Amino acid sequence: MFINHDYIYNLLENANKATNDEIQSVLNKAKAVKGLSHKDIAILLQIKEPSQLKELFKLAGQVKDSIYGNRVVVFAPLYISNYCVNNCTYCGYKRDNHINRRKLSREEIQEEVKLLEKMGHKRLALEVGEDPVNCPIEYIIDAIDAIYETTNQNGEIRRINVNIAATTVDNYKKLYDANIGTYILFQETYHQPTYESTHPKSLKGNYEYHLTAFDRAMEAGLDDVGGGVLFGLADYKFEVMGLMLHNEHLENNFGVGFHTISVPRLKKAEGMDLNMFSNILSDDEFKKIVAIIRLAVPYTGIILSTRESKEMRKELMNYGVSQISAGSCTGVGGYREKEDGKDAAQFSIEDDRSPLEVLKELVDDNFIPSYCTACYRKGRTGDTFMKLAKSGQIHNVCTPNALMTLMEFALDYGDKDLYDKVQKTVISEVNKIEKNNLKNLIFNNIERLKQGERDLYI
Repeated sequence: MFINHDYIYNLLENANKATNDEIQSVLNKAKAVKGLSHKDIAILLQIKEPSQLKELFKLAGQVKDSIYGNRVVVFAPLYISNYCVNNCTYCGYKRDNHINRRKLSREEIQEEVKLLEKMGHKRLALEVGEDPVNCPIEYIIDAIDAIYETTNQNGEIRRINVNIAATTVDNYKKLYDANIGTYILFQETYHQPTYESTHPKSLKGNYEYHLTAFDRAMEAGLDDVGGGVLFGLADYKFEVMGLMLHNEHLENNFGVGFHTISVPRLKKAEGMDLNMFSNILSDDEFKKIVAIIRLAVPYTGIILSTRESKEMRKELMNYGVSQISAGSCTGVGGYREKEDGKDAAQFSIEDDRSPLEVLKELVDDNFIPSYCTACYRKGRTGDTFMKLAKSGQIHNVCTPNALMTLMEFALDYGDKDLYDKVQKTVISEVNKIEKNNLKNLIFNNIERLKQGERDLYI
């Protein structure tokens, strides 16, 4: 098995003796933006010196900027079923919780989608509990079809990322045929004893089957996969090393690792007590994790959800985060019913601002909010995307597309305040582009958007 516990233990034990000079040497190495060895990552996890922490955060921001620029991808989750046969000790959907179980009909899914489209969303993350009877793969495929079919004025969902339980190659082929974007699955914890204790008497309780899900997904043709752990279940240093070993396993066997890594922290949920868990992260530890992941896998997207406060999200976008959710609801039917108490959310959220509010702050902070989905539709996925990113050419594609989707949002969903901010941002950002033909193309497409055309991309 590629998650070798003894190997990780030994790495961390040896790294625990690292001197400040050895830590500094790794920080210097990270400036080359070529990733880090297992030993390097283990050493960075030992950083405690305030000056080195400050340097770590600054360097992570520089690395992110060199690859992604100031773009931040925006999306929303869509929960369509909370039926679940598992009894995960940390989850509000767990089997023993006496909550109102429901799954959305096709019509209800389309109602939710119309509300999300009204907020300006173009990409969704589809979320369900695991229940082969009440939520089979056929239900998921029909839901995907319903989402893609739904339009609301100028709105349509252009890409659906899917987060469903580990399944078979045949089922992953069905997801591939349904034209999804990234297949997302959190290992929850790479520490096998913790995994087994937090998934008691559950379908999800098979550690190795869950761990090898991405192998089956890639065998089925899904070359864009997104991993993650739920930080707070086990020692965060072990979890970071597990993520890196998993990423390396995928690179060695399939030519490409994680497209994204999500970094959710354990939060209060229905039927669980946070005091049961002894590995809850401090804010400083959490910031360190994000920065180290950015240096270790510089070309992998890092996703941060509304589990975190707006202050934390704002800070972490400067340390490596490249994708955020906005306007999220984590209950089934939540966008329609909001907080009427009929449905239990899977977990509590900290940032409940609307997408419009989030976008205004991002623009004020000199970020380019992006609703772009062009790479999926142009075939720039998996290894093709990574080669483009590593060549440095991604800026010539992603920045123009981000600016066009930002202008589209401002025209269709923004108020005058946002429109004025976006207008200034677009002019400023396009004028930074050196290639005149690209600059002219973007300005021309911006005018086409103002004349009513939509979904322009390169």
